[in-house]
Amino acid sequence: MRLFKKDKQFYRNVFILGFPIALQTLITVSVGMLDNIMVSRVSQNCFSATALANSYMTVFQIFCMGLGMGASVLVSRYWGMKNTGDSEGKADISLKQTITLMLRLMFLVATVFALGALLFPRFIMKTYTSEPVLIIVGMRYLKYSIPTFFFLGLSLVTTIVLRSIGQSRYPLYVSIVALFINLSCNYMLIFGHFGAPRLGIEGAAIATCIARAFEGLAVFIYLVFIDKKVGYRLKHLFMKTRALIGEYLRVCIPVLLSDAIYAIGNNAITMVIGHLGGAFVAANSITAVTQQLSTVVIQGVCQAGAIITGQTLGNGKKEKAEEQGWLFLGLGFGLGFLSALFIFSMKTPIILAYGDKTTAEAVSIAYQLLNSISFIIIFQATNSIMTKGVLRGGGDTTMLMLADNIFLWVLALPLGLLAGFVLHLPPFWIYFFLKFDQVAKTIWCVLRLRSRKWIKKISTGKN
Repeated sequence: MRLFKKDKQFYRNVFILGFPIALQTLITVSVGMLDNIMVSRVSQNCFSATALANSYMTVFQIFCMGLGMGASVLVSRYWGMKNTGDSEGKADISLKQTITLMLRLMFLVATVFALGALLFPRFIMKTYTSEPVLIIVGMRYLKYSIPTFFFLGLSLVTTIVLRSIGQSRYPLYVSIVALFINLSCNYMLIFGHFGAPRLGIEGAAIATCIARAFEGLAVFIYLVFIDKKVGYRLKHLFMKTRALIGEYLRVCIPVLLSDAIYAIGNNAITMVIGHLGGAFVAANSITAVTQQLSTVVIQGVCQAGAIITGQTLGNGKKEKAEEQGWLFLGLGFGLGFLSALFIFSMKTPIILAYGDKTTAEAVSIAYQLLNSISFIIIFQATNSIMTKGVLRGGGDTTMLMLADNIFLWVLALPLGLLAGFVLHLPPFWIYFFLKFDQVAKTIWCVLRLRSRKWIKKISTGKN
């Protein structure tokens, strides 16, 4: 199979689906980056504490992405079946049942995380750092972030559903408006402008909550009151879903478990970094946002890969889906090299943007981490497009769950702990080994793609 081919229709479809997703991701990452820059102007302790507290929010976000992307596998496939020929309406019913199950699970997960932030904020912060000042400041941030879990979750899963049926523009427009809401509220509430109280880190949490509330409600209202493609309405929240539960659990739950366990693993990496000192935490926060900024196009192609693969297989075109898989692999390598070039060339202006409140030690570590990421990102881009895109779109969710977590827990975490706490290697190598699973997983993805075992049959349940 060829990694690159002159196929205008394929690349056009990837662009149509991926570009709005990439642009929306860019906006989201930019909000996070500007939040960090604004908070860093208060103090490095506020900056580091916010980053650690947001790691807990990131775990929740990954849970929601698992729920949404798991449901997306079914939604894309049922959407393809519906458009090909669904005379009995089975695919249409299954599509609505999938959305209902996804929303119910999302609210359950949001409740669990919100209760954790409400009842155990000190315990949460202690898992990330042993520095008392960071624990106290982080607890203040978590206190005002509790409602954000529900709005963020609603925004994430609803947006993924809309993207799966080709409705990616509206979520993009909503994110643009949310960006300006977030920045305006940050400016007022963190620094006390326009007559607002100067709230510092609490202001950052409140501003984020306001923006997420707008975003979540706007996309959900669009889905249940305006969208006519799916025809999902409020009454469907109470529909019976027993007929689809078996198929939903088989396909979606491995994605959720995979992303959840992987989130816990990445959380463990954050804990390792948190115990390496405040300067390392601050440096990692700078590099994390920079890495996200450099991969926005990759994330767009990831989701486009899952959607295109699911719809192609839903149309019954197995050989075409396989051919597209190799083209996505080629895109992964190409975008990975471009991302590496971006990070390497932009690292100095990005680090300097965080101002003089960031210590010289944190700046020095940030340079080393960014140099390490410049190499790792090539492999991360490639395997992300395959695992989160093509292979997931093919329904190969159980194997992905095993691969994701075996490489992380058995390979990357032990190597990172060895490098940081036993061998005391420089930050470059600590980060390299903490992310070494990306290299191993890329090799596995190529082998899995060649095996053709990733294309799974999906039914409409017992409807």
